[in-house]
Amino acid sequence: MTSVSTPGPGDEVDRIVAAWQRERPDLDVEPLEVLSRVSRLARHLDRARSAAFAEHDLESWEFDVLSALRRAGAPYELSPGQLVTQTLVTSGTMTNRVDRLTARGLVQRLPDPRDRRGVIVRLTPAGRATVDDAFAGLLAREHDLLAELDATDRQELAGLLRRLVLPFDSR
Repeated sequence: MTSVSTPGPGDEVDRIVAAWQRERPDLDVEPLEVLSRVSRLARHLDRARSAAFAEHDLESWEFDVLSALRRAGAPYELSPGQLVTQTLVTSGTMTNRVDRLTARGLVQRLPDPRDRRGVIVRLTPAGRATVDDAFAGLLAREHDLLAELDATDRQELAGLLRRLVLPFDSR
């Protein structure tokens, strides 16, 4: 039940861990060393993403839908069901989101050539330009968040986080 010792000044998590160790020495608070930092970093990442998207007049959910379409490759289209799968929302929520993006001229609905009853959601040229610009802005902010780590540390951290996330992704 010891705190990870690192050179340099402590952070807020170090203070939280020390306080819990003092107040509850009977508990192993080691998970706080990692997961509280992940949680705090996630909040900083959310703020950075929101700021990057706001510069392009986008909400996070709009970026999620537009980027799913952009990653699909030319002609940048997916079925609503595929969008639901990629963005982890309900079909009703996706219908609302596609309606709103269509009204903004960022996507269009087209008949599905493989299913007369179905539709395809396609990124418009304006949608593509918007998501490309927003993605570049996002990456600049994310590079800033990782600036304290060199390339080797970033790769190691990515690998460790992958190991933690993989069991959740396979559920």
